[in-house]
Amino acid sequence: MSTLAHTAADSATMLRRNLKHQLRYPSLTLMLAGFPIVFLLLFVYVFGGQLGTGLPVPGGAHGGRSAYLTYVTPGILIMTVASAALGTAISVATDMTLGIIDRFRTMAIGRGAVLTGHVIGSLLQTLAVLILVTALAVALGFRPTGDPLAWLATAGVLALFSLALIWLSTALGLVAKSVETASNTPMFLTLLPFLSSGFVPTTSLPGGLRQFAEYQPFTAVTQSVRGLLTHTAIGTHVIQAVAWSLGIALTSYLWSIRLYESRRAADPS
Repeated sequence: MSTLAHTAADSATMLRRNLKHQLRYPSLTLMLAGFPIVFLLLFVYVFGGQLGTGLPVPGGAHGGRSAYLTYVTPGILIMTVASAALGTAISVATDMTLGIIDRFRTMAIGRGAVLTGHVIGSLLQTLAVLILVTALAVALGFRPTGDPLAWLATAGVLALFSLALIWLSTALGLVAKSVETASNTPMFLTLLPFLSSGFVPTTSLPGGLRQFAEYQPFTAVTQSVRGLLTHTAIGTHVIQAVAWSLGIALTSYLWSIRLYESRRAADPS
């Protein structure tokens, strides 16, 4: 069997391990799903009536809570991706600090298989939570107008951005010295959606903040998802979203591998 085949087999084994952990300990998955659900209900039913009055709707009128639900749902989906990525940092830090990695080092496991198992497991977890949040938004009255091709493109954009943030969270989990630190370090990922076009148009923000919001990756991804699902203009946002996602994913992957190898070298078995 080739080295690539060995690595793929080892990664599949590590993936099964992580999926079993998720099934046996569903509290983290429920917490990651609960965070965006609470914000969806909060923004739609508490703030939506007021915030929706400033959003234009077809016919030249201005919408209310239903219009805001349509506007904010893509932002909530991006927040779901960001919050779900936090679980990766916690899982990686748990493995790195509780001694299980020392046992793996005594086995003939392919390089990077442990991290790959974490990443793919977290990606599947994130996609499951995204489906749950989308179903809730539809139940509340969200009516996307995108065709099947637009839905497929939306899934691709969300999956690619999820992969990028998961690799970033993996690196942050490797950097952390404890599980507690790992649970706090990636918190900035849940803040950035608020500083984007996820909840209000960037034109409503003050000068400096507006410029930051317009050029940060969460806005590009949010606008891409919003345009695809609601069949509105997206301009170059999809290109920007893909470029940001690929850049973050590649940088974070290389950083994660370097950190993992340095931890192994620093603590040989």
